[in-house]
Amino acid sequence: MGAMSERYSGLVHRLRDAVLGTSGVTEASLRAAVEARAAGLGGRPGVEPGVPAVLSTLVDKVAQQPFRVTDGDVQALRQAGYSEDAIFEITASAALGAGLGRLERGLAALKGAV
Repeated sequence: MGAMSERYSGLVHRLRDAVLGTSGVTEASLRAAVEARAAGLGGRPGVEPGVPAVLSTLVDKVAQQPFRVTDGDVQALRQAGYSEDAIFEITASAALGAGLGRLERGLAALKGAV
């Protein structure tokens, strides 16, 4: 079972770095906080990140029920001063976090740690 997690660890690391570690219109610390919040909702234990309240609705929806994200959610962030590029980066960070949280939880279950 360990071979499966090792097989993809390099790809996961590169993906995480591409979303969180490169320059963007949002601060890397914000993207990391969004990723951590979504990962916690996706199953990562012990996460208590600080995400601005205005982003919570979008991040939580992307992490738990992405099909419920509406134009109104995006418009609310636009009215709060976020650009379309910033909203994209926040959404990508949330999706990454949700996926990684589930991956980590699944791998822990395979190891019997859940």
